[in-house]
Amino acid sequence: MSSKDKDAMTGASSDPGRAAVAASYQLFEPRAYLRNNYGPPRGDLRQADGVGPWKLRCLAETFATGEVSGHSLIDIGSGPTVYQLLSACAHFEDITMTDFLEVNRQELGVWLRQDPGAFDWSPYSQRVCLIEGKGESWQEKERQLRSKVKRILPIDVHQPQPLGPGSSAPLPTDALVSAFCLEAVSPDYASFQRALDHITTLLRSSGHLLLIGALEESWYLAGEAKLSVVPIQEGEVREALRRSGYRVRDFRTYTMPAHLQTGVDDVKGIFFVWAQKTAA
Repeated sequence: MSSKDKDAMTGASSDPGRAAVAASYQLFEPRAYLRNNYGPPRGDLRQADGVGPWKLRCLAETFATGEVSGHSLIDIGSGPTVYQLLSACAHFEDITMTDFLEVNRQELGVWLRQDPGAFDWSPYSQRVCLIEGKGESWQEKERQLRSKVKRILPIDVHQPQPLGPGSSAPLPTDALVSAFCLEAVSPDYASFQRALDHITTLLRSSGHLLLIGALEESWYLAGEAKLSVVPIQEGEVREALRRSGYRVRDFRTYTMPAHLQTGVDDVKGIFFVWAQKTAA
């Protein structure tokens, strides 16, 4: 455990629920998580109705509107994944990736540096290029993303200043992306709401939030770690966004088919939201 991770756990000690979540994540294994969710069968992108193509289409179609663009974007709780930024990277010049865990930040660094043994995201890059239909090669797509990611920072969404004081990320940012983070690190719905409030402080007025998350999930596996998730429904996500000062521009849901319920979690579905922060 890194000293920063220990400090974050210490900061959560006043809240037993948050402290339990932080402690459970010390067993998180990035490669096991990637195998479970981004290798076959969930990572089989040949099936157009699969969860992977669905997420990529949601993101690509939203960025294709041209409305979600600007100078800077922050990815909240990146985990060990990069697919959520493949369409974003053409629309922003400065991208910040973040995660609570040092092991995930290290995993991201391995891919960005193209170190030996990096996780192979090329099937996702190829699929995004196919969806976008711009004639771009997947190699060009990955080069563009690597060139746009300027920093990988620690984050704690349960702190009023999630990136800490004096962050090197440009603030307030033009857009936020977050995939499978808030519900997975919150012990209850109230914590989910507060976490959303906290990350919203990083976003400029009228800025955009693209949020992907699990519906009605209570746990998932990442190696030896069995992580608790706050089970949320569409109505609760909509209400949380309203309370945090957003206007929902698009809300889509995906029901997880039986053949993709593989025993690595109990997720029932996925949501995708495009929301815009209302003017102050």
